[in-house]
Amino acid sequence: MDEIKELGAAKSGTIQCLTIVGQIEGHQILPEDSKSTKYEHILPLIAAVEESAEIGGLLVLLNTMGGDVEAGLAIAELIAGMSKPTASLVLGGGHSIGVPLAVAAKKSFIAPSAAMTIHPVRINGVVIGVPQTYNYFSRIQERIVGFVTSHSRIKREDYLALMTNTDELANDVGSVIYGEKAVSLGLMDSLGTLKDALEYLHENIDKRAM
Repeated sequence: MDEIKELGAAKSGTIQCLTIVGQIEGHQILPEDSKSTKYEHILPLIAAVEESAEIGGLLVLLNTMGGDVEAGLAIAELIAGMSKPTASLVLGGGHSIGVPLAVAAKKSFIAPSAAMTIHPVRINGVVIGVPQTYNYFSRIQERIVGFVTSHSRIKREDYLALMTNTDELANDVGSVIYGEKAVSLGLMDSLGTLKDALEYLHENIDKRAM
């Protein structure tokens, strides 16, 4: 119970379950009344799962509203670099930096009712209106686009079109897509539930053990 409470993680049998909820917290500490996932907790946990002889695979449950880009990409890269079977399941929402986290697993599932919000990078604080600032934004954006398109089947032009859509969100730029559309675009691998994700993991854990 302590592991679930502190880290949002629990081990059952040969599968480690990891939840990523609320905002991804980076170098700035979020208010106490905000649900958050702390990257300094998640990174060593993922490394320990990869190294453990007792754990065969990782299940990532996602219901996130985005958060720190650097921290989110760090977690996504670590998941993508695992040799063990990994599966992600988007429940509720996988917004913003939650998209790279969703596609980082070897097999990605999305609940039919779940939503994924895709939009350009935002930044808090003072913004200096000089060309270097826009170049910085562009490079961050490219890191996200490159990761998502290299870990899913979505075409680059389709992802960019979703990101820069001006017709869907009120007073904003971007798109909200739901389960079936996310799969048809190639962003997510399959519609699914917990049962589907667990079946995939058990099947591939058994194959790896042979």
